[in-house]
Amino acid sequence: MKDLRTIVSKFELTGTVEEIKPLGAGLINDTYKVTTQESDAPDYVLQRINHAIFQNVEMLQGNIAAVTAHIRKKLEEKGEKEIERKVLHFVPAEGGKTFWFDGESYWRVMVFIPRAFTYETVNPHYSECAGEAFGQFQAMLADLPQQLGETIPDFHNMEFRLKQLRDAVEADPVGRVKEVQDILDAIESRAERMCMAEQLHREGKLPKRVCHCDTKVNNMMFDEEGRVLCVIDLDTVMPSYIFSDYGDFLRTGANTGAEDDADLNNVNFNMEIFKAFTRGYLRSAKSFLLPIEIENLPYAAALFPYMQSVRFLADYINGDTYYKIKYPEHNLVRTKAQMKLLYSVEEHTPEMQAFIQECL
Repeated sequence: MKDLRTIVSKFELTGTVEEIKPLGAGLINDTYKVTTQESDAPDYVLQRINHAIFQNVEMLQGNIAAVTAHIRKKLEEKGEKEIERKVLHFVPAEGGKTFWFDGESYWRVMVFIPRAFTYETVNPHYSECAGEAFGQFQAMLADLPQQLGETIPDFHNMEFRLKQLRDAVEADPVGRVKEVQDILDAIESRAERMCMAEQLHREGKLPKRVCHCDTKVNNMMFDEEGRVLCVIDLDTVMPSYIFSDYGDFLRTGANTGAEDDADLNNVNFNMEIFKAFTRGYLRSAKSFLLPIEIENLPYAAALFPYMQSVRFLADYINGDTYYKIKYPEHNLVRTKAQMKLLYSVEEHTPEMQAFIQECL
């Protein structure tokens, strides 16, 4: 890998670089914090874009530019204060683009947001803020004039994800299918219902909207008072069903355990987090949501642990070629934890339906 200081020098930074060190623990991109010497110069975030996953970097950065410009315009129209902390700002590289190719890898730099925090777990207060923030994110982009590209084609297409799993099972490249047959049976028994969104879209009943598509708890920045500043990690912003943003937040936020919890007794669906997030989300999003979108929110809550189970299991069967792993069974442990979460969501579905009606 090229020297990081050389890479940073290709971008139009203000200030003198003091140090560059790793930041965060993302599964996909490599991220570094660039600290500057001067007190009046901002710090920066340097990222190496995972080109194996985001194969069209020009489209990726074009999507992000369209979204951040539109959000910035909306914030200015509302007279928001501290706009620089409430929308990501990417720094131009040599040649004027917001990324730089070193011959092997693609890099980008954004301004580091000061006095901002991310959390791995959230309480009901933060969840309600988050629901409102992601609903607001969708609402602000509901009238985006540009048509965004799909940075990862079929990213949240359940039919496609099941095909990937079935292809992996058929190939069985490292001989792991036999040990996971019980999980495969549980997945297949739910397959038709879980592909409902694609079916409704084909029938013209369910629209695609601009969605974040990776609404994890830690993809939001909070200020010192615990209020949401902005939504971050915009690589996956693209056309999708609103289920993407709603369901994927609950998959992480309402999980009482870790995504890769080896102790399944820890993993359950937290109804307090569900209620708080749903309350906030419907407050900011119901202005543009269709009845079919609202009535299928419990389906979305089940869809995402199911989809993630399918993805982790396919990767495990394929020999761990997509997600970074820390030990050989990591993807299998992740799969089992997501399936346990799915079962818990299914148990709570009637209660979820009743609560959504209350909110309306």
